[in-house]
Amino acid sequence: MEITRHFTVTTTIVHENKVLLHFHKSLKKWLPIGGHVDRDELPEEAAIREAKEEAGLEIVLYNPDENLEMDGTRDLIRPLHIMLQDINDFHQHIDFTYYASASKFELKPKDGETNDLRWFTKEEIEKFDAPQNVKIRALEALNILGK
Repeated sequence: MEITRHFTVTTTIVHENKVLLHFHKSLKKWLPIGGHVDRDELPEEAAIREAKEEAGLEIVLYNPDENLEMDGTRDLIRPLHIMLQDINDFHQHIDFTYYASASKFELKPKDGETNDLRWFTKEEIEKFDAPQNVKIRALEALNILGK
């Protein structure tokens, strides 16, 4: 059995002690913004692009490291987590998980994207019926980036 794998990004976005989630149309659950990494695209570029497409937000990715540039090399923004997700018996996603800050609550998803987006407080997330990894990551992002 051959398993195919795709690289994906997930970005938990925080603004003023709230975290943004969207209701995924096909999976029927609340998830952070995310999507596939395009060919020749860096994961951090994909995270920024997906936030713009799915929510209309300009974001700043949280960078847990001091990045260096030297001798024609540079450090990329390190995701906080890298997860392997079984999509089905023959397909997996290798997901780069980022946290980010937004400067506003106003959402403007591109045409064709879901309009079912919502900002959640810490208390709402704690009581929320969402996948455990979504809750854990949302609370962690709020702890790091909340004000």
